[in-house]
Amino acid sequence: MKLPLQKKHIRKRLTAFLLVNILMISLTACNTNSGTVDNTTELQNIDDTSSADTTENTMISENENYIPSTEYDNVYPQHEPYGTGIGAMPGRVVWAHNADAVNWDGNGYWWNPDNFDETLILEMVNDSIASLGNKTTAKDGWTVLFEAHNGGDGYQRGQKIAIKVNINGSAVFDDDTSGETQMIYTNPVLLKALLRSLVEETGVDPADITVYDVSRLFPDYMVEMCTEGSLQGVTFVGRNNGIADKNAPINWSYEFSGKVNYLPTCVTEATYVINLANLKGHSYGITLCGKNHFGSFINGNAMRPPEGANLHQWLTKNEMGIYSPLVDLMANYQLGEKTVLYMMDALICATSEGASITADNSRWQQTPFNGDYTSSIFISQDPVAIDSVGADFLINEPTVTNNNGSLRNNPTVENYLHEAGLVGNAPSGTVYIDGNGNIVKNLGVHEHWNNSIDKQYSRNLGKPEGIELIYLQ
Repeated sequence: MKLPLQKKHIRKRLTAFLLVNILMISLTACNTNSGTVDNTTELQNIDDTSSADTTENTMISENENYIPSTEYDNVYPQHEPYGTGIGAMPGRVVWAHNADAVNWDGNGYWWNPDNFDETLILEMVNDSIASLGNKTTAKDGWTVLFEAHNGGDGYQRGQKIAIKVNINGSAVFDDDTSGETQMIYTNPVLLKALLRSLVEETGVDPADITVYDVSRLFPDYMVEMCTEGSLQGVTFVGRNNGIADKNAPINWSYEFSGKVNYLPTCVTEATYVINLANLKGHSYGITLCGKNHFGSFINGNAMRPPEGANLHQWLTKNEMGIYSPLVDLMANYQLGEKTVLYMMDALICATSEGASITADNSRWQQTPFNGDYTSSIFISQDPVAIDSVGADFLINEPTVTNNNGSLRNNPTVENYLHEAGLVGNAPSGTVYIDGNGNIVKNLGVHEHWNNSIDKQYSRNLGKPEGIELIYLQ
């Protein structure tokens, strides 16, 4: 569906026309037997065989046909795809971008719902779901995603869904539920759009949906706007009402000191999890879907459970080939194993979790943003692939790296992605367990794009394994 251009964007779109269309040509949307969403670019056919239940960890480091791009310009070292892509379309990451979705003039709070076009954002969500499932409608897309996740069975009425959002910027050190902060947290309009898609396209009963972050407090306005009308019945669980399931402690694959961590009952009682993270920098480098689960457990430190768990020590070492608790969270049988969808909120991106968002430090320079807001969302069923794409965007964005010394020229922030991509034979030597006694063989596929202009991955380039990035504009 073509989206209307507001007058204020016409001049900007004309000046960026050539660059944007070059990018659209270079990124893939695949042919399907049933067609594709209208605004994708067809470049190749991809096998649509589902591999959501993949158990083998496959490296193709010995692939003699792999030819590194001569245009490679990434801080991260280039390598072959590590691991095996998973999902209805293995390794697929869908990127929806519409500059008209964000209309913030830089005044007031970034999160004000009036700064976003809810209609366009809902269309972005639905178009992305359709594309991720290789279908033409969100309804059919959701069906395919649930079936791929379940190995054949679709969503059944009454099954519960827990949505893990990132409310890190709200009520950081106090009990303020106004949400009135310049720090980043999950975009309320995007959250509402996701909820509407589940309810309207899949027929999920709002009473079966819980939105949670048990390390923070939800802004009152967000709860109100996401529980009214057709969404009445949706439940929100924060640190004020989260209940620890004492029968569900997190069992780490590496022994270290820290408080015992328990999953909340809203997760253990759910059939499915949706991981809605933020695309943003972090004072330790990056924080994406993997680290989003730092808000998924409860321990004796009510205000800051990750510190109580002693987890941050693994994010500050600036080393490759070391154990990562993020991989344990990605592999956990109650968290990663239940996750039917990974989503990154990239409508407005922060340089770090504690940074105050301004118009200047949230307008990106790289193609196709060209000095505008990112105005994007990313979705995938492959947790390693989506975080790999996010890592490429962040470390190649001058607006982020100029304001974040921990990320600038620091390739070690991808340690957890190497551990996850090679989880069956992890560089650290760690034997990763799913928290329930089973050795993890595969979590998804990790690699980097060919360069920051073309943004192509192995499947975009016709290879049988790797990431496939589909750009919807």
